[in-house]
Amino acid sequence: MPAIATQAATGGCTDVELAARVAAGDHGAFEQLMRRYNRPLYRTARSILRDDVEAEDVLQDAYLLAYRNMDKYRGESSLATWLTRIVVNEAIARSRKTSRRAQIIRLDGDNESINDAAETDMNEATSEQPENAAMRAEARRLLEKKIDALPEAFRTVFMLRAVEEMTVEETSACLRIPEATVRTRFFRARSLLRESLSREFDFALEDAFGFDGARCDRIVAGTLARVQNPQTDDI
Repeated sequence: MPAIATQAATGGCTDVELAARVAAGDHGAFEQLMRRYNRPLYRTARSILRDDVEAEDVLQDAYLLAYRNMDKYRGESSLATWLTRIVVNEAIARSRKTSRRAQIIRLDGDNESINDAAETDMNEATSEQPENAAMRAEARRLLEKKIDALPEAFRTVFMLRAVEEMTVEETSACLRIPEATVRTRFFRARSLLRESLSREFDFALEDAFGFDGARCDRIVAGTLARVQNPQTDDI
């Protein structure tokens, strides 16, 4: 079956139906699955690895693993949750393999002694208005930078809850952590982001309408010229 026709046929499939088609070797259905879940799964991998290329590699590895084990999917959880678990596990494995840090913070543990480190680490449009688009892009880059600075445990919970809009229950199932831990980490992540962005705003206010440099020189020079040549004020 041509890919376009297959995509049309699978567009309205339930998770179980789509998984069954993939398990049967339907490459068109597998493409549909990847296109359906690419963005949230990439963001999940990216939240753990903080590297675009690594996240892409891990997502491909996770897709291959899911493809080979699709016959094991029984529909007890949503397909999104099942795939997210695979991506999280693959991303954590890659992080442990490549990281140069002495200690990896587990996403599935109860260790919450990362608040102090978090405080240290948190020290970064409309089409019709180009200037608004530029401001929006800059704000997005700043937010992405601040999210990247969150500790791993907080960062992934924040991505799933705030960016992908998963429920507490879904996030708990994906990361295999208690719902209470999801709530605690999400609250802490938002607090850290708010504090960090507030500091950026305070720094920006200090620099707003700057009066040093060329403007200062220009005003001083102009005033001195008028003092030295008062006749110009009479013109």
